[in-house]
Amino acid sequence: MKIALVGYGKMGKIIDEIATKRGHEVVARLKETPTAETLNSPDVVIEFSLPEVAFDNIKACLENKIPVICGTTGWLERKTEIENLAVENETAFLYGSNFSLGVNLFFALNEKLADLMKSVDEYSCQLEEIHHIHKLDAPSGTAISIAEGIFKSNPKYEAWKLEETQEKNLGIFAIREDEVPGTHSVYYKSEVDEIEIKHTAFNRNGFALGAVVAAEWIKDKKGNFTMKDVLGL
Repeated sequence: MKIALVGYGKMGKIIDEIATKRGHEVVARLKETPTAETLNSPDVVIEFSLPEVAFDNIKACLENKIPVICGTTGWLERKTEIENLAVENETAFLYGSNFSLGVNLFFALNEKLADLMKSVDEYSCQLEEIHHIHKLDAPSGTAISIAEGIFKSNPKYEAWKLEETQEKNLGIFAIREDEVPGTHSVYYKSEVDEIEIKHTAFNRNGFALGAVVAAEWIKDKKGNFTMKDVLGL
């Protein structure tokens, strides 16, 4: 495949290396909003940039009828507009708050546990996420996805807040620490015990590999997708 990388920071460089090792050709490495000329006719775009520019980056690609894999978080208030653009331009869009295989299995486990806990009133749920100090958005997109999985399976909670859990507001502690790639925990605590599930990333390679696998999967497809579609979860 011919892959264009939009956003060429640490993640972009790792994706470049992994895509090349898997036999793909990286035809563009962009740090600015793409155009038809600078994209250089790719089969797919992988977009890992910054929250303030992600919408314009994705919009430009979709308007050129190029499918987009997006891993940028912090811009999701406009996600519906992008999904509509993908349909209008008869191309494809896949957003992932986290492309790691392990994290996506963790998402499925989180939903299952939330379903088991919905009728057990003795326990209160709390989320925690830890990321490197350079991460701009808080909570992380992954933490928001975890919270949404809990809302889907457990009607006790309706919204999240950056604080301790209170009634129907699910609490998220967002911690920024050194160079931590990403650690996410879900706690269910009662007066007598605590249940915890946790995912710890050791480096960014799992995220990058998942993005390339998603790019391979989305070629020739039309519509809006998630990593659940890619992994068959």
